Amino acid sequence: MKGKSIIKVVLGIGLFIIALIVSNLVIFSVDTTEYVVITQFGNPVRTIFKAGLKYKLPEPIQTIHRFDRRLQVYEVGELELLTKDKKSVIVDHYGTWRIKDPITYMKTVKDKIGAEARLSDTFSSSLGVALGRYNLDELINIDANRLKFDRMLQEVMKRCRDKAGDYGIEVINVKLRTLNFPEKNKLSVFRRMKAEREQMARKYRSEGSEEAAKIRAKAQKEQRTLISAAYKQAEQIKGEGDAEAIRLYAEAYQKNPQFYEFIRTLEAYEKLIDEKTTIVLPADSELLKYLETINPQKAQQMN
Repeated sequence: MKGKSIIKVVLGIGLFIIALIVSNLVIFSVDTTEYVVITQFGNPVRTIFKAGLKYKLPEPIQTIHRFDRRLQVYEVGELELLTKDKKSVIVDHYGTWRIKDPITYMKTVKDKIGAEARLSDTFSSSLGVALGRYNLDELINIDANRLKFDRMLQEVMKRCRDKAGDYGIEVINVKLRTLNFPEKNKLSVFRRMKAEREQMARKYRSEGSEEAAKIRAKAQKEQRTLISAAYKQAEQIKGEGDAEAIRLYAEAYQKNPQFYEFIRTLEAYEKLIDEKTTIVLPADSELLKYLETINPQKAQQMN
């Protein structure tokens, strides 16, 4: 009986081990950071996109191929390229990408090393073609209206996406770290940039002088208009005052000519005579008649 019990235990353990081995051959796990492609005798038969426990036939019937589904960054490095106007520039660029179609990716590039080799050619050729369509001053310029740098990058990204799609790769973005010039070209470029800035400065100064002249001319015109209007108004007011004075004088004279004449004479005295004034007048002068009336003795002495 004891021998049979031992045999049963051994058989149970053996069956468990066999089941464990078989389960390891047919059951596998898929992580959230990866895609899995199942091949049967080398041919892709299934792609798994969702994470979890999956099953397959044991090897060598079916084989697992795992691919990273996360965003990848590829550093292309520096390249010397030519612009449309035959100016040599050095660009340092990089791209971000990820696997879009795992089966196509596996068939065309196989792994990350093969993918980056294709992406290097794709990025470099696309950037070279795009730069060859623009002049240097359209990529580097202080005038934002003439700058077409962003448009150039959009063209690079479109070409890269079209080409990378053939490898089951999706290009997310292409960026330039630096856009520089070879040492031998820097001096001429800086001279050209300095000349452009001086030209713009002259233009702004000329426009400023022209605008200042317009403002001065307008101000002078407004000044003349205001002075003319003020003079006209002043003359009008003065004329109205003189007319009113004449009217008042006329009314006063009509009411009492003798009193009016007396007042006017006194006003003349006030203007002509003070303590230091000496007047020599004929005896029949109109100015003397009131003096005679006021002080006959003094008038007699003057006569």
